[in-house]
Amino acid sequence: MLFLQPQFYRRFMNNEIARRRTFAIVAHPDAGKTSLTEKLLLFGGQIQVAGAVKSNKIRKTATSDWMDIEKQRGISVTTSVLEFDYHDYKINILDTPGHQDFAEDTYRTLTAVDSVIIVIDAAKGVEAQTLKLMEVCRMRNTPVIIFVNKMDREGKDPFDLLDELEEQLEISVRPLSWPIDMGQRFKGVYNIYEQKLNLFQPSKQVVTEKVEVDINTQELEQHIGDKQAEQLRNDLELISGVYPAFDREQYLAGKLAPVFFGSALNNFGVQELLDCFVEIAPCPRPVLATEREVNPEEPKFTGFVFKITANIDPNHRSCIAFCKVCSGKFERNTPYYHVRHDKTMRFTSPVQFMAQRKSTVDEAWAGDIIGLPDNGIFKIGDTLTEGEHLHFRGLPSFSPEMFKYIENADPMKQKQLAKGIDQLMDEGVAQLFVNQFNGRKIIGTVGQLQFEVIQYRLLNEYNASCCWEPVHLYKACWIESDDEAELQDFMKRKYQYMAKDREGRDVYLADSSYVLSMAQQDFKHIRFHFTSEF
Repeated sequence: MLFLQPQFYRRFMNNEIARRRTFAIVAHPDAGKTSLTEKLLLFGGQIQVAGAVKSNKIRKTATSDWMDIEKQRGISVTTSVLEFDYHDYKINILDTPGHQDFAEDTYRTLTAVDSVIIVIDAAKGVEAQTLKLMEVCRMRNTPVIIFVNKMDREGKDPFDLLDELEEQLEISVRPLSWPIDMGQRFKGVYNIYEQKLNLFQPSKQVVTEKVEVDINTQELEQHIGDKQAEQLRNDLELISGVYPAFDREQYLAGKLAPVFFGSALNNFGVQELLDCFVEIAPCPRPVLATEREVNPEEPKFTGFVFKITANIDPNHRSCIAFCKVCSGKFERNTPYYHVRHDKTMRFTSPVQFMAQRKSTVDEAWAGDIIGLPDNGIFKIGDTLTEGEHLHFRGLPSFSPEMFKYIENADPMKQKQLAKGIDQLMDEGVAQLFVNQFNGRKIIGTVGQLQFEVIQYRLLNEYNASCCWEPVHLYKACWIESDDEAELQDFMKRKYQYMAKDREGRDVYLADSSYVLSMAQQDFKHIRFHFTSEF
């Protein structure tokens, strides 16, 4: 490859980028997001048996849920990266936490993908967390495909669901597959995109054969019966009359969401989703840096760290920084410029992922996610280039909503606790503030579950015990001002409630909404920020 002439190398590079599909799967908890991920891996040939995510009786657990706490609770608490080849495409899936307590991890993940699949529970419809995730997608004009899951259970009428999706997610929809009934009467899906009927035998563990039938022949009645055949034809006629034809440009602009129906657990409708997705979904798209727009076809490598995970392999206390390749080609052992540190670094063992299973990779192209060994050199948002000073934005930390003092429960393990807290904060699991009045460490989160996860991981991964003490605070806000005298006056008056974050920035810990609003009124020249990126 090194000896290709420039024009042929450019063509080869463009082909490599064009065949990549990097996307996140997002959903409200228990909508079936991780089950869908498992089935996509099954079709991609990466696993032979899909794991049941919820049942503790089934010892096989989901591939993407690799932490012990995830296996025990049946939920995802951190983003997993999974990659495989499917036909001529290279698929990079980021399976995100559904629980709202880990929404910040999901938000950062959405900065590293080119499109999103949203999973909706057919019985519950659009839920609160789904609305928040859709807002993030809308902010970035990220193309969205919707998969309505659990059609093998009783749920809402498909047409009512489409109306609900349009109204609440504020996006036009177009069904590209259609369910044949639901619940126990569910027979399969009609693939509108390919104009074929696919009937499946329910199977949780293996990919089943499908039957293709011409919908306009009497053969349809033989497979699904007279009543359901008539209903399907009427539904399809109604769809073509009500919904405009699918427009890929509208989808790529984030204005139209194709909708698929199925059952991830029983392999209904998943392959239709995957086959259509790889065809219509965008390849890597330009990424906006502070200085300029970075195009994926640029020959020089650029990338940014959007996530850091400690102890991905419990046998080795190592950290991995997840880096999204934004342009060009990354090569192992090549020197790259770390913009924040202002120095050049080589990476001898970059990896690609199958959840916690990872393999060393020699090269990666725009759109790929690579893992870089991290011994404390990376922070979320760091940029790597071939020498250019670039800063990719859009990776803020949000103002926490819950606060607790963290205390050492075992004086003999002070070092382990300090290291554990540092690494977990680097991951973005929560935020650490040091109170300037009493010097105590305060952990801020967006939900109670994060405190449990931190305590569990400190004990199991770092052999460090911690305990929590309540602290009554309303909100953390970063402060800055062009009026130094007013800023110093404010900090003197609010000395008990002033803290420093890990970057050494001043943070005001307001103890009530009233006190915060009064502070904003009294100190006109101070800017109060509710995200760390300003």
